[in-house]
Amino acid sequence: MKKREFLTVLGIIGLVLLITVPALAQVIKLTLADQNPQTGWGGVEALQPWVKKVEEATKGKVKIDVYYSQTLAKAPDIWNAVKSGVADMGWCFHGYWPDMTPLADVITLPALPIKSAEKGSEVLWRLYERFPAIQNQFKDVHVLQLWTSHPYFLITNKKQVKTMEDLKGLKIRTTGGPPTEQMKALGAIPVLIPMPDNYLSLQKGVIDGMGTPWEPILAHRLYEVVKYYTIVPLSAVYFSMPMNKQKWDSLPKDVQEAITSVSGLEGAKFWGRNFFDRSEGAVAETVKKGGYEMVKYVVPPEEVERWTKVGGEPLWKEWVKKMESKGYPEAQQILNTTLELLKR
Repeated sequence: MKKREFLTVLGIIGLVLLITVPALAQVIKLTLADQNPQTGWGGVEALQPWVKKVEEATKGKVKIDVYYSQTLAKAPDIWNAVKSGVADMGWCFHGYWPDMTPLADVITLPALPIKSAEKGSEVLWRLYERFPAIQNQFKDVHVLQLWTSHPYFLITNKKQVKTMEDLKGLKIRTTGGPPTEQMKALGAIPVLIPMPDNYLSLQKGVIDGMGTPWEPILAHRLYEVVKYYTIVPLSAVYFSMPMNKQKWDSLPKDVQEAITSVSGLEGAKFWGRNFFDRSEGAVAETVKKGGYEMVKYVVPPEEVERWTKVGGEPLWKEWVKKMESKGYPEAQQILNTTLELLKR
């Protein structure tokens, strides 16, 4: 190759590098801490599609690296990991921190008329938008979205529960707090057992049943050790996707707007629908394929009202009283708004 041609080629290469290097530099890498396995229902059906939505909305300017199965931070530590910058974002289950965001806990009160996780998620996000007191409890992070499970229902291994009276004396696994008080009020014996231990506990008769949403039935194969499914609204749990405030503030405005476009209300409904609501169909399909038995009973409205009067409304009043005593005078208004929004 002649010297002039060689220099021309070098010039072209240099020009290409000048064009491509800035383009590559525009890719913003964000880390996301997750407690769940990559191949689990939530990872495949909710987290990965949402990550794709973010990357597409930002037109490739953002790349999210997900650290599954607690590899970046242990599940109870994810909130602080995001707050401190160990992780840029995180999948957070607020059941780990019952006193951290107590006003948002309104959505976990037993027997609320939550029709689906998508609806519960919509209501929780609207509460967050409407009440500065709730926002203040999340002030250490930038909240991308909040979402809920659908209401827990009852699964049992030996007999079908159809009425309050059927519950009396049964050992029912609960998650603590209001759900435990609800079971006491309804006549059951609450038992606190970690989720991974429930399979054996049901199999060996240590417990007679438990409250659960559909997703853990799939994830922990509980359909192998229970037969009866009683659909009655017990209580829901909620989650958040926070982002480190400093990292959020460092993002260009167009990137912030793009991420926000697939978060907020839209993100809340997406997570509720995909992580929880759609998992019911997956359980039914798995049960059918495996030859397991599912005896499903939907508690009629008049019986649901009985459960609500005994194991719901008294606990709502107790929550308001407790919140007001802690200096949150808006607690009753938050509860009233929650009930109003859920009925729409």
